[in-house]
Amino acid sequence: MFNTIFRHRRSHLAVVLVALFVTFLWSTSWVFIKIGLVDIPPLTFAGLRYSLAFAILLPVFLYSQGLKSLSGLPQSVWKQLFGLGILHYALTNGAQFVSLASMPAVTVNLMWGFTPILVALLGLRLLAERPSTWQWLGIGVSILGLLIYFYPIQSLDGQTIGIVAIIIGVLANSTSAILGRSINRSKHLSALTVTTVSMGIGAAILLITGILLQGLPTLSWQSWAIIGWLSVVNTAFAFTLWNYTLQRLSAMESSIINNAMGVQIPILAVLFLGERLTWRELLGLIIAIIGVLFVQFVLPMNEKE
Repeated sequence: MFNTIFRHRRSHLAVVLVALFVTFLWSTSWVFIKIGLVDIPPLTFAGLRYSLAFAILLPVFLYSQGLKSLSGLPQSVWKQLFGLGILHYALTNGAQFVSLASMPAVTVNLMWGFTPILVALLGLRLLAERPSTWQWLGIGVSILGLLIYFYPIQSLDGQTIGIVAIIIGVLANSTSAILGRSINRSKHLSALTVTTVSMGIGAAILLITGILLQGLPTLSWQSWAIIGWLSVVNTAFAFTLWNYTLQRLSAMESSIINNAMGVQIPILAVLFLGERLTWRELLGLIIAIIGVLFVQFVLPMNEKE
């Protein structure tokens, strides 16, 4: 019996480490995106990244799964896959690129970290799930951290588009997190199938929108290298791994692990992008992250009640 428990725990730890590795890859994406945005318009950049990633995944999917795996899928599942493609790839990631084009990576990351809090508030409204007193405290702590980070409030000239993009992105990310977990938890579709189909839908929307609104500039070898790395490693490979972990980790575990990016991104931004944090901003960032983690760590307490 003990051997079985040990093997289970070791297997669970391996999945957790895989998920943490994915968050590190995604954190490095923010550095590459900021560098690439110097020459590439944000929506076109996002469209090229996910379109190339889809082109890489498609032959792998056709070889291992085949189109027969999609035949007979109920209309409700197709609607879920289309919804995931629009929410997670087109809206969430499109908004991420747009916000990073006009705002520091650390600031965008801080505001993006409020996704779990929004999920809790949406649950109160849509699912009749009332946050506990401790969760409300965590939300308050996070808001306090945000206020400390941005105090004193400065002019938002040149950042209005970025702020709007973040709001759209956080809303889409919150919704897609619930939808993605619902699709993967059923285990009717493989991680590769979910990733390939939803990414193909979102990538097509991003690329068409980007070219129509922002055009397709002449790209340098460095720009193509960044797009290639983001597409192959940080997208096709990483998203497939993440969907794999979603089938084995709870929603709470996945959300907490995903918040590791809240720590990783500021460190990478300071090291590689030359961004600077004052002691006040650093304090606000730490307090906000603690509040977000607090909201999620008390979830098991609610489930036991």
